[in-house]
Amino acid sequence: MKDIENPTRRGFLTTVSAVLAIEAIPVLAQPASERPKEGDLLVSIESESTNVLEPRDIPLGGPPLLAWPMDAADKTVRKDSRLNKILLLRLDLSTLVGATKDRAAEGVVAYSAICPHAGCEVNVWAAEQQTLECSCHYSHYNPREGASVIDGPAPRALAALPLKIVDGKLAVAKPFTGRVGIVPS
Repeated sequence: MKDIENPTRRGFLTTVSAVLAIEAIPVLAQPASERPKEGDLLVSIESESTNVLEPRDIPLGGPPLLAWPMDAADKTVRKDSRLNKILLLRLDLSTLVGATKDRAAEGVVAYSAICPHAGCEVNVWAAEQQTLECSCHYSHYNPREGASVIDGPAPRALAALPLKIVDGKLAVAKPFTGRVGIVPS
């Protein structure tokens, strides 16, 4: 009883820490901000509808289409985090190299739309070179080789999102292959 009447600094901090931790749990567990999961379907960012994308919806040879992952069961679109923006690009399957071919679904490859250099959006399609570009600091990526860095300040490739086809629709086969966005120092 003595501690309740005369709380210590340690007791106060322990109580405050516990309350903050409990209140933070729902924020961390929001389905609309969770990273893409196996089985999630892909929907266009441009559309208000939750029509699931098919390979034929992605133009062959570009430009890329931006998409959000959507929980297949409850139809929650995971758009509450910009880190969930996905670049979809359909390329000739015979031109894909190594693991990129294994992660593709009928020639459609998926990458994080967030540049690992400064967290800007990769938003330029250089059609002639068939490369992706971040317009903030001009990092260029080769989508046929795992979005590897061609040039620019980006420290690493864009995180890839392995895809599969489920009932003719584009679905997430596995989570992102690497960290999305910048790596904090």
